[in-house]
Amino acid sequence: MTYLFDDPKTFPADAVEGLVAAHPEELLQVHGGVVRKDATPTGQPALVVGGGSGHYPAFAGWVGPGFAHGAPCGNIFSSPSADQVYSVARNADNGGGVILGFGHYAGDVLHFGVAAEKLRAEGIDVRIVAVSDDVASGDEGDHRDRRGIAGDLPVFKIAGAAIQAGADVDDAERLAWKANDATRSLGVAFDGCTLPGADDALFHVPEGQMAIGMGIHGEPGIDEKPMPSAAELAKILVDGVLKETPELDSTRVAVVLNGLGTVKYEEMFVVFKHVAELLADAGLTVVRPEVGEHVTSLDMAGLSLTVMRLDEELEQHWLAPADTPAFRRGGTVQGDLGQERGEVYAPGEDRIPDASEQSRASAARITEILGEVQSLLEELEPELGRMDAIAGDGDHGQGMVLGIRAAHAAARRAAEAGAGARTVLVQAGASWSAEAGGTSGALWGAALTSVGSTFSDQEKVTDEQIVTALVQAVEAIERLGGAKPGDKTMVCAAVPFRESLAGAGGTAGEAITAAADKATAAAEATADIVAHKGRARTHGEKSVGTPDPGAISFSKIVTLLGQQLSA
Repeated sequence: MTYLFDDPKTFPADAVEGLVAAHPEELLQVHGGVVRKDATPTGQPALVVGGGSGHYPAFAGWVGPGFAHGAPCGNIFSSPSADQVYSVARNADNGGGVILGFGHYAGDVLHFGVAAEKLRAEGIDVRIVAVSDDVASGDEGDHRDRRGIAGDLPVFKIAGAAIQAGADVDDAERLAWKANDATRSLGVAFDGCTLPGADDALFHVPEGQMAIGMGIHGEPGIDEKPMPSAAELAKILVDGVLKETPELDSTRVAVVLNGLGTVKYEEMFVVFKHVAELLADAGLTVVRPEVGEHVTSLDMAGLSLTVMRLDEELEQHWLAPADTPAFRRGGTVQGDLGQERGEVYAPGEDRIPDASEQSRASAARITEILGEVQSLLEELEPELGRMDAIAGDGDHGQGMVLGIRAAHAAARRAAEAGAGARTVLVQAGASWSAEAGGTSGALWGAALTSVGSTFSDQEKVTDEQIVTALVQAVEAIERLGGAKPGDKTMVCAAVPFRESLAGAGGTAGEAITAAADKATAAAEATADIVAHKGRARTHGEKSVGTPDPGAISFSKIVTLLGQQLSA
């Protein structure tokens, strides 16, 4: 159980506040997480790593010289919101670009991706690295589609050390992916973890058994075996991580034996004694191993083994000094460590850039159209909710209304403050994502942000720009959501819409109206599809006969847009 907490709902935020209070000379709390107390050196890439809470010292414990520059902290086992990621990245960036690092989980991919869209719209060079080291979560040929577990530590350590040594954002990203592709992990659990305030663990392992291949969010294992001795467990773990030959085939390796929350250090040392022997028998030289708690899962009883193949370049950065609250590597961190921080970004303090009269006029029209979309979605809310309840959780209509109301209000505030077309849409997108929540909220927020990034605060919006912006917005939805036509999602309507727009002529209104007809037909056709993605996928055949509410809402919105632009 988790013994000490106040309100379980505030546990993640309370823990972050206490962490900063314990390290006041090193960390600064900002909206959404923590950053270094001193500002990132001018022109240095900022490494921002994060994920759900419950994994300490990942990720906030790794913020410091030689490692990360900031860490957004989500709720327990939940991705930080796009708003949290954006806030931490804004506070960490100082002109050198940003690398967003996280374990490869759907929620993290989506919300970090939405934040990246907004940062890019503001001219910040953003790269994304999703760690995928867990051999139990995918096939060898799909390494980058696996989930991330304790491989986060060596991958991000190497990226942070490279940045401290002078790497620019291109080289730091290259090294992070090189490290990821050279890393393999396998975990086991003896019992599950318990959320603060919960009466029981998320799962239990039968007495006398061990689960193999568990995740770090309370996911049970993919197999069970009789409880082994320390020597037998070491062989299971070593065999598991060595059964593949990574892209970087080397005889020198970085090794992490990671405790998940309950297994104590002496027990891990007994296991590592055998791990070291087995790796030596395999002809591998272990370089500066780490044994301890690095990526935990609250109080889960279990551990994981991570092995990263090293070449000269990776080894140099693996051995480099680091100085963070939870990870300290010997020696003095060399290079620029930054100066005392000046301004701190907080939500609601976005500066309104100067805008031309023509762009402000476009912004006013955009705001009017968002108001029309709000009226449409408020009218559709009951029907969208009814469709979603058949094979989902029934909240699509409500979520869309919450999103558009927030987006319209943000656009109106920005327009009244003199914002141009670009800024109005970027702020509207951020508000939709923050207030609506869920997958559709994040995707619609990203779509508005993507459209805004195509426009300018200095020029009137043209028909050509509108068509280009909408094509790019759908591409952002595809990229972030990961769905494809046939999965029974919004993408089933969005892709035909994009394809029609891409080759369209005439005015924007005419092109959008024609493309919206394609989207409407495709949305209605989703009634015949079995859901393969999203919450409805677990209901299988139950979703047949009802169109996807996300596809329907998309088709209704673009139909209205075509009508507005043709008026």
